[in-house]
Amino acid sequence: MDSKINSGNSAHNNFSYDVIISGAGPVGLFLACELALAKCSVLILEKATDPHSPLKQLPFGIRGLSAPTIEALYRRGLFGQLEIHKQLKNPHQHQNHKQGAQRQAGHFAGIPFLQGNIDTSQWKYRLPGPTETSLISEMAELETILSRRADALGVIIKRGLAISHFDQNADGVIVRAGDQSFTGKWLVGCDGARSVVRKTGGFEFAGTEPEFTGYTAKVDILDPEKLRPGRNVTERGMYLQSQPGYMAIQDFDGGAFHGSEQPITLAHIQEVLRRVSGTDVTLTRLHIATTWTDRARQATTYRKGRVFLAGDAAHIHAPLGGQGLNLGLGDAMNLGWKLAATIKNIAPESLLDSYDTERHPIGEKVLDWSRAQVEIMKPTPQAKALHAIVSDLMNTRDGATYMAERVWGISTHYDLGDQHALVGYSTPNFEFENGSTIGDLMHDGKGILLDFGNNEKMKKLTAQYDLLKYVAGNVTDRLGLNALLIRPDGIVAWVADDGVNYPGLAEAMEKWFA
Repeated sequence: MDSKINSGNSAHNNFSYDVIISGAGPVGLFLACELALAKCSVLILEKATDPHSPLKQLPFGIRGLSAPTIEALYRRGLFGQLEIHKQLKNPHQHQNHKQGAQRQAGHFAGIPFLQGNIDTSQWKYRLPGPTETSLISEMAELETILSRRADALGVIIKRGLAISHFDQNADGVIVRAGDQSFTGKWLVGCDGARSVVRKTGGFEFAGTEPEFTGYTAKVDILDPEKLRPGRNVTERGMYLQSQPGYMAIQDFDGGAFHGSEQPITLAHIQEVLRRVSGTDVTLTRLHIATTWTDRARQATTYRKGRVFLAGDAAHIHAPLGGQGLNLGLGDAMNLGWKLAATIKNIAPESLLDSYDTERHPIGEKVLDWSRAQVEIMKPTPQAKALHAIVSDLMNTRDGATYMAERVWGISTHYDLGDQHALVGYSTPNFEFENGSTIGDLMHDGKGILLDFGNNEKMKKLTAQYDLLKYVAGNVTDRLGLNALLIRPDGIVAWVADDGVNYPGLAEAMEKWFA
């Protein structure tokens, strides 16, 4: 397979690959799939020899997928392969968090917001469709699905090879991994919080230091009745028991234990759990454990020359609310089509500048969201007072709706410089009379000019652009719109709700598809 790709690149300055990706986690795999979908040659270098790990599987590997992630998987024909969410209930639905018939829909710093309080009528352009606004999956499931798709698209994955160094010039990047060298036009670091690509590339990683050490562990408990199920914020921290023996603990030690890199022993986990829970619970066995913190840092830029960062390599924060994976997959969806269009000379290299200008503010908001949760969870009187006030606000209709917008990613928006309320947001999943949807029509990774009026002039305009296709037809609910220009990542770039502004349409087409 390597020789096929190498020979296929003979017209591309003899580089072995169009893109080299460091890291075969969900972000690196999804980015590789996006690039390979556009017929780019991709190599992934992954330091781990075995992709399977207990920490990626249930319950340790459980992740909440937000609306943008679910939509991205649906738009690429991958959503139907998710199975775990069909078998498991929402992990927030613990008995001690139920209030009457209302179901917990999520949380902020452990404070639940309820499904019955959410006013979805405030989301004017969000149509009901075949996808949920949130659901649960696991890291192992996502990696399996994405690895299978990457393999089918011809992506080369080399495991047990960690990037140790790279050099770039005006034409490409030379990467060193083990005793081998690889060349490519572009390099993307999807290699996690301790990213070698970020460090070697000299990216500034600015942010704040941790307040706590977090623990995730599987243990045997002699007297489990001493611990309450679910998430429990105490005067000394937080502990969560999702299943008997599966624990998450936050110990506000300033991140000291995580930073010390000491071994995690049974005696240490028991001491921390006793102190945080305020009980004398006894642990008899430690099966597996890992630590994490709320350190919040972000690369000041996501690009340096021919090198990009995505996922945890670009931003790290506490995994409160599970937004890290969604943030990284959003990076991949945003960067993939832009980088492919540049490689294929469909778009100018200046298009790549929009990756940083669009994704950096999104990452910054998520980091602040994480910091706010940590602040309200501190074992202090001030935090306790804030907790009470925020809890009251979240029990209101507007409060719960706001929380859902943020946690589920409904409010994710790019500033594209247009005054229409829909521009910069994810496209509604319009359903056509034959039952197909816009999401169904995006499996090929192309943009869409969606026309509800069957306008011949718009159809002719579309024919000028290789990355754009014209779609016309009647839908069940037009939402008062006449036409939309939709980018390959599903973001609306132009809207006509009355007459068609052809100069505005031509400008938007030129900006995103020239």
